[in-house]
Amino acid sequence: TEIDWKAYMQEVEGFANGTLDYTQLKGDTGPLVYPAGFVYIFLGLYHATGRGSDIRLAQYLFAALYLLNLLLVFRIYCRTNKVPPYVFFFMCCASYRIHSIFVLRLFNDPVAMAILFLAINLFLEERWSWGCLLFSLAVSVKMNILLFAPGLLFLLLRRFGLLGCIPKLCICALLQVVLGLPFLLVNPIGYLTRSFDLGRQFQFKWTVNWRFLPEEVFQNRAFHTALLLAHLAGLGLFALRRWHSSKDSILTLLKDPAKRKPPSPPLTIVFILFSSNFLGVCWSRSLHYQFYVWYFHTLPYLLWCTPTSKLAHMPKVLLLGVIELCWNTYPSTVCSSLSLHICHGLILLQLWYGTAPTPVSHTPTPSRKRTATSKKAQ
Repeated sequence: TEIDWKAYMQEVEGFANGTLDYTQLKGDTGPLVYPAGFVYIFLGLYHATGRGSDIRLAQYLFAALYLLNLLLVFRIYCRTNKVPPYVFFFMCCASYRIHSIFVLRLFNDPVAMAILFLAINLFLEERWSWGCLLFSLAVSVKMNILLFAPGLLFLLLRRFGLLGCIPKLCICALLQVVLGLPFLLVNPIGYLTRSFDLGRQFQFKWTVNWRFLPEEVFQNRAFHTALLLAHLAGLGLFALRRWHSSKDSILTLLKDPAKRKPPSPPLTIVFILFSSNFLGVCWSRSLHYQFYVWYFHTLPYLLWCTPTSKLAHMPKVLLLGVIELCWNTYPSTVCSSLSLHICHGLILLQLWYGTAPTPVSHTPTPSRKRTATSKKAQ
């Protein structure tokens, strides 16, 4: 299971030997296709593990990263107070695939996600500048973090307005420039096209979510365009109807927050970020097995963030189990990929209808007795 680890070490070894042309950094699995933050972090692991030879030590380091990741996720969940405690057992102990991604395969995906969860913790503490810095660092490890970017942009506009969010966006952009500067000075086109290649083709044999399609459809550019349009449409609908809780136009987000009308109680930071990422996963051109970590730790929140009756807990646990089964089916099959889409669709429907705005009731003023009762209930 050390194939990817060895490829990572070969990719950063070139940089350790002085190669600054990004197009010349490659390993057994192909050219380096991650941004500069990946190079620096895995260069540290390269030196810490004796040029990548001490794989056991690398596994210990990733096991520590796994525990840190859980700590950051649990801290987020404690702040939201949505998920019943027993669900954390499934998050910790019931996913063979997640344990494999962290400790057996040593992928860069969990590194990016751990940094992302640290950034979300900072957002929850209203430390937006530091959060944006860590968010950008996570992007520099792997670009999947950009699936959270639409939600983050919405949050920045809601919190600071158009002019106020510009410095935060500059923090994100500046870090990317600083990290990539050694490579940008040597071959800027090579660095940008390799590390931020949004049009990269994926191999059909590794897809988890589109196995039920013919390979020619999977590779078709028109299919990719349709998925992109569906993704943008989903983001637009959620931004307009679920993230934006005020009755005013969404364009009011561009105003200074002090000049807006008092808004309705806003949806949480976590809901907006997690749903933004989930929409991206649903419409992804391809999901590979290591991509499960992109949203695994967000699934309990997405399932339990809407009002739940006691009888509805079991179907949600069942959904988690079916999703886990789909990701543990290797190679993927028509049945497993269709089942995964059905599960994603059910979660999307729950997020849409479960977070629908409550209509304003125009009932007569309640009696004094009823008012006293409701106050007692509060």
